[in-house]
Amino acid sequence: MPRFALTRVTRRGSSGLMAAVTILAGGSCVSAQSPSGPTWLAGDHHIHSRYSVGWNRDTVPPTPIVGGGGAIYPIPMNALMARHHGLDWMVATDHGGPNHSKVNLERAYPELLRSREVVPEVIQFYGMEFDTPGADHSSLIIPHSHDEADQLHEIEQGFAKFDAFPRDPLRNTEPRMIEALTFMRDMARKPVLIANHPSRSAPELGVYGLDSPAEFRDWNDTAPNVAVGMAGAPGHQAVALNPDGSVDTVGARGAYDRYPTSGGFDQMTARLGGFWDSMLGEGRRWWITANSDSHVNWREGGSDFWPGEYSKTYVFAEKSHDDILDGIRSGRVFVTTGDLVSELYVTVKSVGGSEASIGGVLVVTEGDDVLVTVRFLDPDGTNANGNDPSVARVDIIAGEVHGPVEDRSTDTNATTRVLGRFSPSNWVRDGAYWTLTHRIEDLRHDGYLRVRGTNTDELEPELDPRGEDPWADLWFYSNPIFLEVR
Repeated sequence: MPRFALTRVTRRGSSGLMAAVTILAGGSCVSAQSPSGPTWLAGDHHIHSRYSVGWNRDTVPPTPIVGGGGAIYPIPMNALMARHHGLDWMVATDHGGPNHSKVNLERAYPELLRSREVVPEVIQFYGMEFDTPGADHSSLIIPHSHDEADQLHEIEQGFAKFDAFPRDPLRNTEPRMIEALTFMRDMARKPVLIANHPSRSAPELGVYGLDSPAEFRDWNDTAPNVAVGMAGAPGHQAVALNPDGSVDTVGARGAYDRYPTSGGFDQMTARLGGFWDSMLGEGRRWWITANSDSHVNWREGGSDFWPGEYSKTYVFAEKSHDDILDGIRSGRVFVTTGDLVSELYVTVKSVGGSEASIGGVLVVTEGDDVLVTVRFLDPDGTNANGNDPSVARVDIIAGEVHGPVEDRSTDTNATTRVLGRFSPSNWVRDGAYWTLTHRIEDLRHDGYLRVRGTNTDELEPELDPRGEDPWADLWFYSNPIFLEVR
């Protein structure tokens, strides 16, 4: 294979300094080897390249300007940086505009194919940041197949709200999104759709913007194997960092300029007993993820971390396209920021010996006890900021499952509670891992369990002030395990 030089890209940072990145990948490429059996695989499902284009609107139709839409890197550069920061998988997700489906098909997809050759160690999915009808953006992940490019082209051309030219206002409606999800649901190879930065447009706690609880319920009802969740921790977490590493005192984490994140997490996830718990309280398989939303790295005047530099979405899977996508769809996922943990096992075991783990279901007899075990790995060495953060506390959270709500705008679950807060004095060392256990006695109701942890002393994640250093406020969250009482 010939040597492949990535395009040299430059951008003037807010400090006035010119930053540049040049990466060269050369020599022969070898096939990525999959370890035997599933492991925790780190990834990022929301990454922009230079094909999130700008537009010259002096022409009819508008002409795409590669690298002119706020994202500047070639796809192989994103993949190389993902590999550098420890990712096993990623999704190329460029957002659209008039006839962008043609840009994706004819320009972005061939570069993705080349990127797969250059960086075979990273499993690379084809997708896009879907211009969601009647809502904010979503990550759309296409199953890997011989016709993946045609599949995305069909979806984007037919349903993305900005793809039509002249613009069609009827495409930007909630009913149109239901049509899109119905179309995706009926595909032989179903994609996965994850709502991005769901509360970025929300002005207050519980007052929502472009995305609403009722919408997400409609999505999940229409296509439960496609619309499977939302970004718990949004990208753009480096907004408060200047290119020289100093803190920008007015920067809002996640670019949440209206109502802030909490511990770097969206209010729909971070609020105990809030929207996420209301969805889980209905028994919905509604999962959370984390991503970079990478456009331009903070060192070059942007507001973003490289893929994997700060946030990671871990999927328990074998290292293949199919199993990773199945893991996301099935909720075998935990998320972390700042490399606070690199492995997280949550197991619930009944007195009869059956057990379930993250994303799973445990059926138990009414009145039985269950034993919850949390096992996590605090990785050796430093993270991308040169820190070696430690977990200060782990919380086990539970709520009851009560079935569908009458009011589809519901965003609370009054039964959600913290079962226990566990500090290092409650843990035991198990080789390289830390382990803690908690017994739940006399189980009477269907429910769910989830786990979170932090390096802070905050009992609940507090609102993130402007200018907060994201490296000082780290959290991890597991997806739930459901308990069915018989």
